Amino acid sequence: MTILITGGCGFIGRHVADELLQSGYDVRVLDALIDQVHADAEVVVPEGAEVVRGDVRDKDAVRAALANVDGVIHLAAEVGVGQSMYEIARYVGSNDLGTAVLLESMIGMPVRKIVVASSMSVYGEGLYLTGDGRRLGYVRRRNHHIKRGEWDPLGPDDEPLTPVATDEEKPVDLASIYALTKYVQEKQVLIFGEAYGVDAVALRLFNVFGAGQALSNPYTGVLANFGSRLANRQPPMIFEDGKQRRDFVHVRDVARAFRLALEKPAASGHVINIGSGQVYSIADVATLLADAMGVPEITPDIMNKARSGDIRNCFADISKARELLGFEPRYHLENSLAPFVDWVRQTGAIDRGAEMKRELEERGLVS
Repeated sequence: MTILITGGCGFIGRHVADELLQSGYDVRVLDALIDQVHADAEVVVPEGAEVVRGDVRDKDAVRAALANVDGVIHLAAEVGVGQSMYEIARYVGSNDLGTAVLLESMIGMPVRKIVVASSMSVYGEGLYLTGDGRRLGYVRRRNHHIKRGEWDPLGPDDEPLTPVATDEEKPVDLASIYALTKYVQEKQVLIFGEAYGVDAVALRLFNVFGAGQALSNPYTGVLANFGSRLANRQPPMIFEDGKQRRDFVHVRDVARAFRLALEKPAASGHVINIGSGQVYSIADVATLLADAMGVPEITPDIMNKARSGDIRNCFADISKARELLGFEPRYHLENSLAPFVDWVRQTGAIDRGAEMKRELEERGLVS
């Protein structure tokens, strides 16, 4: 089978291409090679992959890339919660219009399966339980609480809540433009698949980490941001108090999940969480990384300010991935940081964290 990977020159895309090539697939990559992601690094894709430079919004380029393709893994997207809140047209155009052009171009072509990368951001806040054990699918923090530094969301009667692993039954609650675009992407793909008889799957990725991240892009993953800061002997910048909790999943596990989603008929028509099933506070992640990089004396800069669009807690229940994909994480943060640290040292990361913070503050998106 020949698989087209849109955005295949990116961090996740390169690992997906490698996973598919090692499993006997032919791979074609379509990528616009935008400066924010690729300007400071040599573009390297696995040997054997065919690379086509083009924008997913360009119908002629997309139709050419789809020629003789059996399946599509759709990764092409702008990524960044904070930046999406002021570069709205850019995010909606790349993510949602790009997906629309891709799907329209697939009409009449013999593509049998499409897997789209969605995001845990569509959940907004993760799942919470009340003191008496009731599930709360819709939880939002109140602005006046955030301004007072009261970071944890409260229940309907201002009662404390307990965050628990978020499953796919938790309703979406879109708290950022980025989250909105990812939800539109997944819905477009699933609706298209049902209408045209194409097997379609949406994978909701949690925080992906590993060697190869775009370290000089301040809107990429948390770990890459921290790594860039530490490599330049600057403290990691942490919004709020650092106790917010997330799930970090290794990029090799994510790549394997995409292959499994292509191969498993039971996955068709489903949205599926892809995470590690483990939970970490952001401050603990910064400390783990500082230790791994040999700079334990550099402690995080806890800013006690919140970014617009951020949520407090969200970590994955991966029961559905285990059931439908046979997915089991093989790498965990505690024992998988060495290759990432080597990558940071070899790359010579440019720290743009302060620039990102200033851009958000100038637009009133930090409080």
